[in-house]
Amino acid sequence: MALMITENCTSCDACVPVCPNEAIAAGQPVYVIDPLRCTECVGAEDEPQCRLVCPADCIVDHPDFREDNDTLLAKYQALHD
Repeated sequence: MALMITENCTSCDACVPVCPNEAIAAGQPVYVIDPLRCTECVGAEDEPQCRLVCPADCIVDHPDFREDNDTLLAKYQALHD
């Protein structure tokens, strides 16, 4: 499943450089994750890097984008071909 950033985001920018898919961008008023690019770091890392670096602990599972690991890996591979 893709991830999303809640309204508790402080816009610190820590998550942007660690995303291997460039899925995170500044939004108004908080950062946003593009669910079509988010693979929860499947294919690149063992766990979502944005969650590891987020000081506000505001990155959660996206309720509308539930995908299994095989789908996330295929998405990652398509993004990086």
